[in-house]
Amino acid sequence: MFKSHFEMMAAYNAFANTRLYEQAAKLSDADYRADCGAFFKSVHGTLNHLLVADRIWMKRFTGEGEPPNRLDAILHDDLASLRAARQAEDRRIADYAAGLDDSALKRKIAYQAVTSPIAVEQELWSALTHFFNHQTHHRGQVHALLTRLTGEGPVLDLLAYQRSEAAKTPP
Repeated sequence: MFKSHFEMMAAYNAFANTRLYEQAAKLSDADYRADCGAFFKSVHGTLNHLLVADRIWMKRFTGEGEPPNRLDAILHDDLASLRAARQAEDRRIADYAAGLDDSALKRKIAYQAVTSPIAVEQELWSALTHFFNHQTHHRGQVHALLTRLTGEGPVLDLLAYQRSEAAKTPP
């Protein structure tokens, strides 16, 4: 079905996150934490949200892990430990995608939304599509903040990944 697509998206996710964190590491601590008016306020808040959301979704997908109960939770207060946690989560996502097959992608998952008591059931492939799109959405916000703060954001296009050496040697 779509296994190779989700493996590519997991690899792209790690590629884009690596570039984003490299640029974020160049910020002063004040700029990294500055409330720039984004939904999660700062680069720090938005990067934490991405990890929060990934852990929530991975719990839904795998049944493993302890997901945060707030979308604005700060899981790591410093960039170095957040970056290490991000890298570990990206490996977890890639390993999960590698273990999928067509029957798994067609199975239904059931969960409750974090922000409301709504019970949701959907096929895994559909939830995974949202999962990767959500990451791209918030990385775009961080990109905009980095561009505002430094005058330049990293190249995060999917095409940049597809044309890179990283894409030529899949995980």
